[in-house]
Amino acid sequence: MDQYIGKMLDNRYEILERIGTGGMAVVYKAKCHRLNRLVAVKILKSDLAQDADFRRRFNAESQAIAQLSHANIVSVYDVSRGGDTKYIVMELVDGITLKQYMEKRGQLNWREALHFITQIMRGLSHAHSRGIVHRDIKPQNIMVLRDGSVKVADFGIACLEDANQTLTQEALGSVHYISPEQARGDRTDARSDIYSAGVVLYEMLAGRLPFEGESAVSVAIQHLSSIPLAPREINPDIPEQLELICMKAMASDIDRRYRSADEMIADLEAFRKDPGIDLDFDLEDLRAVDESDEPTMMLHTGPVSHTVSMQTRRNNGEREKPAREQGSAEGYHKHGNGKKTALIVGVTAVAVVLVFLLFHSIINSFNAPPINQNTVPELYGRTLDFIYSMPEIEGNFEIVVNEETVSSEEYPENTVARQHPKPGEVRKGENRVIEVWLSSGEEQGVMPDVTIKETAASAKVRMKDLIEKFELTIDESETLAQFSQEVNAGYIIATVPAAGEPLKKGDTVKMIVSKGPEVKQVPVPRFVGQMLDSVLAGLDKFKLSCDEAVDVEMVDSEEEGGTIVWQSLEDNTMVDEGTTIKFKVSSGLSDYVVTETYELPQDGRDVVRVQVYVGDAEKPQFDNNIHCSDETVTVKLRASGFHPVRIYFDGVLDQTQSHEVQFGG
Repeated sequence: MDQYIGKMLDNRYEILERIGTGGMAVVYKAKCHRLNRLVAVKILKSDLAQDADFRRRFNAESQAIAQLSHANIVSVYDVSRGGDTKYIVMELVDGITLKQYMEKRGQLNWREALHFITQIMRGLSHAHSRGIVHRDIKPQNIMVLRDGSVKVADFGIACLEDANQTLTQEALGSVHYISPEQARGDRTDARSDIYSAGVVLYEMLAGRLPFEGESAVSVAIQHLSSIPLAPREINPDIPEQLELICMKAMASDIDRRYRSADEMIADLEAFRKDPGIDLDFDLEDLRAVDESDEPTMMLHTGPVSHTVSMQTRRNNGEREKPAREQGSAEGYHKHGNGKKTALIVGVTAVAVVLVFLLFHSIINSFNAPPINQNTVPELYGRTLDFIYSMPEIEGNFEIVVNEETVSSEEYPENTVARQHPKPGEVRKGENRVIEVWLSSGEEQGVMPDVTIKETAASAKVRMKDLIEKFELTIDESETLAQFSQEVNAGYIIATVPAAGEPLKKGDTVKMIVSKGPEVKQVPVPRFVGQMLDSVLAGLDKFKLSCDEAVDVEMVDSEEEGGTIVWQSLEDNTMVDEGTTIKFKVSSGLSDYVVTETYELPQDGRDVVRVQVYVGDAEKPQFDNNIHCSDETVTVKLRASGFHPVRIYFDGVLDQTQSHEVQFGG
């Protein structure tokens, strides 16, 4: 069994199952108990974790990677800072790798490839802007989500790979995508990622890799010395300009490659808006200077290959013949002299034919069919993939996707929420462009950080505008409360969703409030049948409390006086330390009751407080307010033996009625 399954990292991340293995790390599905969410935990393999220099670089670079925050990059939530286990905590992506997606779909539609590569480059642009180079871009490290968006993964480990290390069999999975400078062991920069992204685009367009071999070394050598077959020779449906973008990204000469991800994105966006755009370079511009004696391998693709062939002939000393030299000159000389009449007749005939054709063309223009016109279809609520497959669109309209998105409750995310022109309008001739705006889904808010320094009440005040705008429900129920050693009781430990996560209309925000430090529990002994004095004397050792003046009640009982006959906490149960326990104790006086009647003062008072004490007791056996109009009050007194009885009216001793009483026989 895997040693990490069931283990808790840093008393926070519970490892649930293994979901992937790579050359440098193992990826697990885990649960974050602090924020109550599922995450992915990538644990560095033990042999690498034992290298002190590697650990130092791992910690430094992982901290930098954790700062990346982009929609097309898998988010890094946390990195380990101590202990023997080195790991990175990332978002758990609900999707499959681009490699798996291509294996299922085979050769992708060029529009889909354009959609994916644009998002990949945006993620790389964000990373490069922060000085981070991935160095291991490949379809296996790109996740495709259910909504069609993509996220670049594995920044944490890829950044640590030594660019100078020798290629081994373990690198076979990545060597198909490495740049020539990586294969040579040279220093790499952001342009190496661009080359790898170009290979990914090539594979999506052509349905195959540009270079293949039986070993990692043989593939690496091809990256250094070979030119791949042009994608359009494999699939002629690929637009020529998209092929050029792909081949420029894959230029073996790093100086002929795109200088930045943003530069490549600019060409991708320009092509997306106008597939017929004329880029300022062609395949000939992308060829590296050949310093060997071997002839250069040509990239054959339509008109460009004709240009290459003509250039090759010029380089070999061949001269192009003028058009008149390429035809036969014999007939020209044969009829060039003495046949002027025939020539004039021929020219006249040609002129007549031209005039006739021109006249016929003018007449036909009046009877020509109307210019081709198309009715704009309704695209609201539909995905781009569906739209591209619509018969009303294919061959009739060009779809241009506006970069701006539109928040919408009506149309799901990544479906059309706005279009121009509107459905039903007619477009004639070449004016057949439909611009669409995609929905970003419902308008969203952002959950603020209300932890540690906020109570639930103050958090709701701070979030008042959000609560009203998005009709949020705040759940602060006791069932969510947790003990905490760090957060004071009553303050918020965490929220679901967490700070920074999106809020949608109608969401419920759970506020997990601290109950303070966890209180230990103790068992309750059986005290019934024991003497009260001995129980109270030893109650501290049971971690329970009892105030004799408040929590002890004397009751008539056949038990010996002072014996506990009832306890408020059931024995053999568990309660918090310091819990109060109450007792009922036998008075031992059940057979010694005396009934006494006393006269009330008639001095004008309406009510008088009557207190009757037996013997030297500090606590009266009768204590009540009585209306003087009753004239007398009757009380029952309990005692054993001969005792004086003292009667007080409003705290003043009435000596005339105080007397001694015999209790019992």
